[in-house]
Formats: sequence, C-alpha cells, structure tokens
Amino acid sequence: MAEHLARGVKALGLGLAPTVEPLLLRYLDEMTRWNSAYNLTAIRTPSEMVTKHLLDSLALLPALQRLPAFPALRLLDVGAGAGLPGIVLAIAAPDLSVTVLDSNGKKARFMRHAARTLGLGNVEVAECRVEAFSPTEPFAVITSRAFAALTDFVSATQPLLAAGGVWVAMKGKLDAAELAAVPAAVQIRESVPLRVPGLDEQRHAVIASLKT
Repeated sequence: MAEHLARGVKALGLGLAPTVEPLLLRYLDEMTRWNSAYNLTAIRTPSEMVTKHLLDSLALLPALQRLPAFPALRLLDVGAGAGLPGIVLAIAAPDLSVTVLDSNGKKARFMRHAARTLGLGNVEVAECRVEAFSPTEPFAVITSRAFAALTDFVSATQPLLAAGGVWVAMKGKLDAAELAAVPAAVQIRESVPLRVPGLDEQRHAVIASLKT
C-alpha cells in the first residue's frame, strides 16, 4: 500500500511533508479495522481503498491550493462519511481547519476516533444533519463528495458559507442539466477535471460561489 500511495502522490505532483503518507496509511488501517463492525465503506481491498479513498480525495488538493489564503482556511466537508475527503485533506494540509459533518452516528464516531488516534488537532466532527448545524463561524470552503445534487448541496449549505467563500463539489461525469439547475444566486466559476492515478473514471471539482 505504501508504494501504491507514494506513486499516486508523485503522479499528482503533491509536495507533501514526509509525515503525511504514513499518517494516511494509518488512517486507512483504522478504517479497515472498524469497517467489519461499522460498515464504513463497501470498498474492501487495500489497493482500491488507496485509489478510491486516499488518492481520489488528494486529487482535490491542487484545486484548493489555488484558493486565496490557502491553507489558512476553514473548510466544511458535508456528508463526510468516514472522513472523505475532509480527514484526508486535514492530514495532507495540517494548517487547514477542517470540520467533517455527517448525521450517521457510526461514521461520526469513527471520525472522532480517527482524529483522536492520529492526533489531528485541526479536525472537528459535527454529528448532525446539515440543516441543523450551527457553527460559531461560517466557512471559506464547503466541499462534498457524492453528497447530493448540486442544487441541493448549495441550497442546504448556503447559510454556512462565509462572505466571498466557495463551494467545491466533487463530481464524477458532469451533468449539464445539474449544473444549469443551480439557484439563480449561484454562479459556477469553473469545473476542474481531476486526475486520479489508477482510476479510469471521470472526476471533476465544480467550484461555485454566490453572485456579487
């Protein structure tokens, strides 16, 4: 797994600190240990987990690095599940302040365990529905990975977005009708193709913001 991850990180062109890859593998180990009892993910084989969990989440990092003030940002990952991409991003960018939100109690418990076990002081876990979430401060970036249709995602999270903030939705193949259906107050800034090493499937980051 270590060589697989190292090759993928190199292919993505990420300049990660030496401590990051071992920590990512520890996170994957914890996920594997909990998976039999908690059913966190349907993906079971180690190589697939590296590709479809770690590298798929890390593929978002270059798009985030282009944002002003990165990594000194507050990021919310909605529908984070086992912590994808939020915990992976928090490991890769320790200066990023990440809140991972999921209403599933088992998944939230795992994320709290992972953050505690891995010593991730930049991670907070919110166990609730997004509509019931009341943070002390809004977020500069709100992301999701296969959480909901784009219009539902931005509508549900708009009260949580800071002034000048952006949504970054991870999508597979782009659907023109889905992009066109966003609320009138929202503008699609760009759709960035994401290249996931070892994955022969389309991936995109749809970046959107409120119109000014």
